[in-house]
Amino acid sequence: MTRVVLIRHGRSTANADGVLAGRAAGIRLDEAGRDQATRLREALASAPVAAAYSSPIERCLETAQLAGFPDPLVVEGLTECDYGRWTGLRLDELRSEAVWDTIQADPGSVTFPDGESMRDMFDRVTGVVGDLAARHADDETIVVFSHGDPIKAVLAHAFGIGIDRFQRVHVNPAGVSVIEMRGDRTMVLCVNAGGDLSDLIGSRPGHVVGGGDVARAK
Repeated sequence: MTRVVLIRHGRSTANADGVLAGRAAGIRLDEAGRDQATRLREALASAPVAAAYSSPIERCLETAQLAGFPDPLVVEGLTECDYGRWTGLRLDELRSEAVWDTIQADPGSVTFPDGESMRDMFDRVTGVVGDLAARHADDETIVVFSHGDPIKAVLAHAFGIGIDRFQRVHVNPAGVSVIEMRGDRTMVLCVNAGGDLSDLIGSRPGHVVGGGDVARAK
């Protein structure tokens, strides 16, 4: 099976400020995020990686570069969900929106205002990751740098729980998840390896849109 290492970008300035960054330009890693990404370099140093792929958004490319992949292949389909008019808004404000509860309970029915539907995002990213894995031999490892919701989608698909239950999955900034893929057969090896465990056991993930960012200052 082709091994796919899914890595969410390190903590960004938007994560730290509790803002839904989406596809907004100019959002970079903060100091904690750069440290997270640099630590990934050591963790991945001995891995026999055949190729590295990345979302085109700056915070993913910065994470890939700090993790030891200076020229990842940019794949548009790995980009963040398009949150439309929600882009750039504070998560604590968005919680008061009427559709918020629907995003948690029935995400497959949600389309963001002037943006992408969660179902389209789910289908886009799972299809792209499947295509990338199919390019490689069964014994090869690839690394994919993407965003919270897209990685949650890939993991939910791998677990066989689908879009309507993908909010049951959480991925931390710089969290590493590994799956193996051979055609339609998928095995999940780990979820959220690495990173700072205090982000998982020290406080609950407070927001479940944009990947469920833990937006507390360090």
